[in-house]
Amino acid sequence: QVQLVESGGGLVQAGGSLRLACAAPGRTWSAYAMGWFRRAPGKDRVFVAAISRSGSTTNYADSVKGRFTISRDNAKNTVYLQMSSLKPEDTAVYYCASDKFGGTVPIAALTRTADFGSWGQGTQVTVSS
Repeated sequence: QVQLVESGGGLVQAGGSLRLACAAPGRTWSAYAMGWFRRAPGKDRVFVAAISRSGSTTNYADSVKGRFTISRDNAKNTVYLQMSSLKPEDTAVYYCASDKFGGTVPIAALTRTADFGSWGQGTQVTVSS
């Protein structure tokens, strides 16, 4: 399994921006499709965004489409989630994950937590109104 470490969370006002990063030091990073999920207080972990191995294909939850951008730098073994126009309802712990299929399943199909095998510890994002 890939060990993942998220960073970049924090407290931001509504309308602001944050960039999350997820690193996997020392692993074959480009062999995996990657995803971001989030868990709001009292709710289940839900899909946010996913990106293909090469970074050429992405998919987003409707709730973040147009506001969040997922990207990756395979040379740095890092995937990013740029979050803009943040809303209080974006408050959650954000997790990155690597897929179970070696990037062979279409990105549009990778929306369930069960599709991902390795997870980071999460980073808290709090958006104040």
